[in-house]
Amino acid sequence: MVVPQAEIELHHWLAGSPAMPTVVLSHALGASMAMWDPQLAPLTEIRQVLRYDQRGHGGSPVPPGPYTIEALGRDLLALLDRLHLDRVSLCGLSLGGMVGMWLAANAPDRIDRLVLCCTAARMMRPEEFATRAETVRRQGMAAVADAVIGRWFTPDFATTHPQTVASIRATLLATPAEGYAGACEALAAMDLRGDLRSIKARTLVISGAQDQSTPTQQSREIAKAIPGAELVVVPQAAHLANVEQADRVSEEIVRHLLAS
Repeated sequence: MVVPQAEIELHHWLAGSPAMPTVVLSHALGASMAMWDPQLAPLTEIRQVLRYDQRGHGGSPVPPGPYTIEALGRDLLALLDRLHLDRVSLCGLSLGGMVGMWLAANAPDRIDRLVLCCTAARMMRPEEFATRAETVRRQGMAAVADAVIGRWFTPDFATTHPQTVASIRATLLATPAEGYAGACEALAAMDLRGDLRSIKARTLVISGAQDQSTPTQQSREIAKAIPGAELVVVPQAAHLANVEQADRVSEEIVRHLLAS
């Protein structure tokens, strides 16, 4: 069941000139719109930027489940409708990329260009996300925080950027357990592989070379299945490549959005 869209008022934030085309930034499981802070300055030079919190995350409501990728995609469609944004580009990381794939396949007239960063069309071990949902419901977010943060960043980055890692960890811990669990169950049930060949939006796939959560092989499979998609592998980056290698990822996004 998809929760009626009138019940979901997503927390969102617009930056940049409304005279420019819009790019939507969609965040990862357990994160918030703040994870895109490193990309804000370069992107607002060329686009109006819409950031938002997924249902169950950040400042958005925590509706009862079940959550699905389709429901998250329809949440975003409803937000675009309310903001009178008919056609946008979308950049999503991990869970945000899954929402992007669903949207590009099921509402192709709404998506111009697509950037899929550190994501997958199906999780390698989906049952682990069902287990994780049970864990956070019983024990809270602290029970999974160390393992999640350990996959999000390389050890070198965690050592040299402790304040950045601490800030993102704080966001993870502040995520409502039920919202996180619902999104975990959406990932466990997700299989977008059959949708990929129908995606018409010009697509860039970005992978972190050290990403353990959605390894590069999964990015290769996405890029191979989406007609004309380009793959870029970013060295010295784990799952949150947009944070760990912010300049490189920003450059690739800008290049893709501006390409003729």
